[in-house]
Amino acid sequence: MSIYDTLNPEQQRAVFHDKGPLLILAGAGSGKTRVLTHRIAYLIEEREVNPWNILAITFTNKAAKEMRERVDKIVGYGSESIWVSTFHSTCVRILRRYIDTLGYDRSFTIYDTDDQKSLMREVCKYLEIDTKKMNERGILSVISKAKDELVSPEEFALRAQGDYQQSKYAQAYTEYQKRLKLNNALDFDDLIVKTVELFQTNKEALNYYQNRFRYIMVDEYQDTNTAQFRLIHLLSMGLNEYGEREYNLCVVGDDDQSIYKFRGANIHNILNFEQAFPNTKVIKLEQNYRSTKSILNTANEVICNNKGRKDKSLWTDNEEGQPVCFTQFATDFEEADQITSEIKRYVEAGEAGYNDFAILYRTNAQSRLFEEKLILRNIPYKIVGGVNFYSRREIKDILAYLKTIDNGMDSIAVKRIINVPRRGIGLTTIDKVNDYAIRNDISFYEALTRAQSIPGLERTASKITPFVSLIEGLKSRLTKEGYSLNELIDDILDATGYLRELEEDNSEEAKDRIANIDELVNKLVSYEENAEEEPTLSGFLEEVALVSDIDSLDETNEHIVLMTLHSAKGLEFPYVYLSGMEEGIFPGYMAIHAENPEEEIEEERRLCYVGITRAMKGLSLSAAKQRMLRGETQFNRPSRFINEIPRYLLKMNASSPKKIQSGYQTSDYDFNNHTPFEKSIEFEKSSGTGSYKQTQIAYKPYSTPEPKQFAGNNMGTLDYGVGDTVKHIKFGTGEVIDIVMGGKDYEVTVEFPNFGVKKLLSSFAKLVKI
Repeated sequence: MSIYDTLNPEQQRAVFHDKGPLLILAGAGSGKTRVLTHRIAYLIEEREVNPWNILAITFTNKAAKEMRERVDKIVGYGSESIWVSTFHSTCVRILRRYIDTLGYDRSFTIYDTDDQKSLMREVCKYLEIDTKKMNERGILSVISKAKDELVSPEEFALRAQGDYQQSKYAQAYTEYQKRLKLNNALDFDDLIVKTVELFQTNKEALNYYQNRFRYIMVDEYQDTNTAQFRLIHLLSMGLNEYGEREYNLCVVGDDDQSIYKFRGANIHNILNFEQAFPNTKVIKLEQNYRSTKSILNTANEVICNNKGRKDKSLWTDNEEGQPVCFTQFATDFEEADQITSEIKRYVEAGEAGYNDFAILYRTNAQSRLFEEKLILRNIPYKIVGGVNFYSRREIKDILAYLKTIDNGMDSIAVKRIINVPRRGIGLTTIDKVNDYAIRNDISFYEALTRAQSIPGLERTASKITPFVSLIEGLKSRLTKEGYSLNELIDDILDATGYLRELEEDNSEEAKDRIANIDELVNKLVSYEENAEEEPTLSGFLEEVALVSDIDSLDETNEHIVLMTLHSAKGLEFPYVYLSGMEEGIFPGYMAIHAENPEEEIEEERRLCYVGITRAMKGLSLSAAKQRMLRGETQFNRPSRFINEIPRYLLKMNASSPKKIQSGYQTSDYDFNNHTPFEKSIEFEKSSGTGSYKQTQIAYKPYSTPEPKQFAGNNMGTLDYGVGDTVKHIKFGTGEVIDIVMGGKDYEVTVEFPNFGVKKLLSSFAKLVKI
């Protein structure tokens, strides 16, 4: 029996396609990685393609590692010659060989987000940009978007003419790039941009890699930006032995899972693939192997509301499974409490383990209440997207020493550690050295080597010289044969006294920081033992720079995972809780009131689709009628995405764990018509889980209170009532929907079209009737 007999018919068609462009539309859980690895094996075994002529690219280290392991297993001998890596790792590998032709040294540094902010802070100070009006993060975001679209500083400046703010961005962009080059550093966007620039200006380099990579495969193609598209297009334009351009490019993706527009992803790359690459063969993988029928039916019902998509529908041979649940809780506190309580009951009953559960939400801020409840119940958990290990102070300090030794031109690294531990070198001295470096167009470190000659540093030069001698001494040790990177870190810690200072502190924080340094040493040793090529300091720093939060997720550990929907893409869990399904939260107000709301809502709907399809066995959706956001109580309606799910697919749960008597009146929300109603309901307990199911429901018209005036002994008289339109200085105009007399003031509930429902105290709100 052939290994290809285990594939379904559509998967086989994709695997056996060996010439010309191929677009594989792979729905969630449809086995796309399996298709890619089998296609690689087929090309080598059946079409006699050399392994070194194959390039497979994906987005995360986690996905690349998984693909590498599968390729090694299925291909066997020769698989090590196949390039299987992320976009950024691929570009780093190319740039390490050719970047000197662009005026950089091959030992360039890769700047992370913190490094970028530090550099931009210097740029803003130099250009006298008021960071209260234009902050560093905002400027970097503008620059990143320009790079995603391959817009150079020069072109950006031309487009900005006549616009004061855009001209300021242009100045910052130009100076930022100038300093990056002076520091022999690239940011993440530059890794792609500079590789494209290399291929556009260096035919020798382009021809080499076009001949090297005869077959190119790109995973998660819907997440590519314009720069990545251009990179792939250039690489795939090589000629075969007959001088013909075949475009042996296979891309795999799902336009329904394109959720990274905010990072520059261009959904049109996949929607218009056939126009960019003529004679494309399109194959749809619609059979899902992950989820139950009820989960997939829910996902299909939601995503079919998007207009900008290719037609497809997931199906499965899996069981029907339990219905998808929806619960509207009274408050966000109750939502967190009930969800964590239910998970604990599942685990204690032996029905699942903690690592079977994921709690997903739209924004990181929603994690706080879940964390508090999990801690209270002593439930182990891990947050993906928290403080990255490599962002911790002690780790960044040690890495800065390593970067300075590897690339002395990196001024951000040098400045970080010039006075760590303290050497008596203050900010005034650093500013004088920096000014000298800028005036003489040299690196900060080179200026340090000339400290004796810098005016005004006569007294402090004696403190700088030992630092320079320390770095030079460590550099010289690195050139000794047999000297390991592990020994280098030991020498740094010993020579600087960094570790000794922490040991003398002896506080719990110091002990944690020592433990983190030990873990960094473990990482370095692991790198030296497992490096595919000769381990180098540059290689180690490169590996560290390209790591992401999701790479640290160990799915075998016994803990609940908390993460945003964006972080969850590519993962799967037996049981998923998708919380905060409310208008204004998901989709968010910014999407609802965007300049082009339809496009933004479709992006949010794709994000909802991604969240739903993470679930394998069970999916619970939830909303809160009342939620605290930015210090204010908001009243939100259930998300429109809930309304898009037919009622027969949803099990409507009660939000309270107590029996509700028949005939009890409660205000709620009509999902079908988006109108309020009152309902008479009866619930009964489901066995074993402590949840409740609806058994009877009857609707009657919602009665709105008549507008009326309120007067109180000490509170004065309001000149508006329920039903009136009022104006607020911050939220604009809105309709009064309730007024309650408190002890000393009126509590006025107003629904604002752009900000949702707000509870306000009349004396502070100063509402004006319109």
